Amino acid sequence: MRIFKRVGRAALVCAAMGCLLGGVASAADTVKIGVIEPMSGNAASVGASAKAGIEVAMDIINNAHSDLGDILLAKDAGLKNLGGAKVQVVFADNQGSPSAGQNQALRLITQEHVTALVGAYQSGITLTASAVAERYGVPFVNGASVASNLTERGYKWFFRTTPIATDIANVYMSFLKDMKSRGKKVDNLAIVYENTDYGTSISNVLSAAAKRDGFNVISNLAYSANTSDVSSTVLQLKNVKPDAVIFVSYTSDAILYAKTMKSLDYKPPILIGDDSGFSDPTFIKTVGADVQGVLNRSVWSTGKPGSATYLINEMYKKKTGAELDTSTARIMQAFFVLADAINRAGSTDPAKIQAALKATDIKPPQLIVGFKGVKFNDQGQNVLASAVMIQLHGDRYVEVWPKEKATAELQLPYKGW
Repeated sequence: MRIFKRVGRAALVCAAMGCLLGGVASAADTVKIGVIEPMSGNAASVGASAKAGIEVAMDIINNAHSDLGDILLAKDAGLKNLGGAKVQVVFADNQGSPSAGQNQALRLITQEHVTALVGAYQSGITLTASAVAERYGVPFVNGASVASNLTERGYKWFFRTTPIATDIANVYMSFLKDMKSRGKKVDNLAIVYENTDYGTSISNVLSAAAKRDGFNVISNLAYSANTSDVSSTVLQLKNVKPDAVIFVSYTSDAILYAKTMKSLDYKPPILIGDDSGFSDPTFIKTVGADVQGVLNRSVWSTGKPGSATYLINEMYKKKTGAELDTSTARIMQAFFVLADAINRAGSTDPAKIQAALKATDIKPPQLIVGFKGVKFNDQGQNVLASAVMIQLHGDRYVEVWPKEKATAELQLPYKGW
């Protein structure tokens, strides 16, 4: 890429040695972390939520919160192993553009001199931004991008905490097989996906998993996330009549599909939205009344009153007026994991943080999300990531599957409006 040709060999060698990043932090230093999220563009509402969530996470890390139990870094004020150093965040807007995300990563590393990076929500932007971090030898932790190829590049500085496309596909297939065992007709599926790395990766893996498990994918429909008219896609679905439809969409297009389905009076028996746009509080606020019963995947649950997750949700709600959502919780979790690695490293030396990330072994009580833990394989993927199925009841999502984790009854067929 041209962007790297202008950097120069000397800067790259310097970065690899850690001299760009300042070496070891002394007592009471500030540890600067760069966060790249979509503050503008089609996913701007997600970026705003992510920013608020990271700020809540900073509060938890920088100030003692004994009421949060075993949550990572909550008991002490600051990073204990760095003399109580406070975490500072430099936010960067990826503008919903891979090139902008790449440029922001370069700026954060070379001008802001951040210790490490978190980002960048959209898989296509994470792809380019993390490539910059890899070239410079800067740890990059991702909490919300699920395209499988991100952890198949042989990178040494990239780590991902969230479930990937294969994990997600297995969750959906297990759910659909369970529905079939309960007598529901779920033989024929349709997949509707936005055509960037995120949507394409999920669609490919879903199609393969469906074939493996004996389901027929009768429609596999790609579209541009920037489209302003999805009538033809909805009419195709209405014509072929799939038993279940899985949408892989960002916020603006998820809203557009909901409105178009209502205007064309189309309701599939089962409607699944693949997190992302369907998890955005803006989606629920805008079209929630028209998508009652839509299913979604999630790793977040508010929990019982007084629990750590309940208290964190209250902190977020006090700040934003909204409930914490699964996308924001996953981004926050990535931030906690990175900060924990920096603390365990006792240093801002990138190689020591990298080693700490590789040695990560975090247990469920320490997490704000419902993973089985956090432990990275040689590719940087969290092998303990997991998810459940949630359903929109009224103005909020509730857990409905698997049965042992359900907090409400699954309602089928899809109600809509």
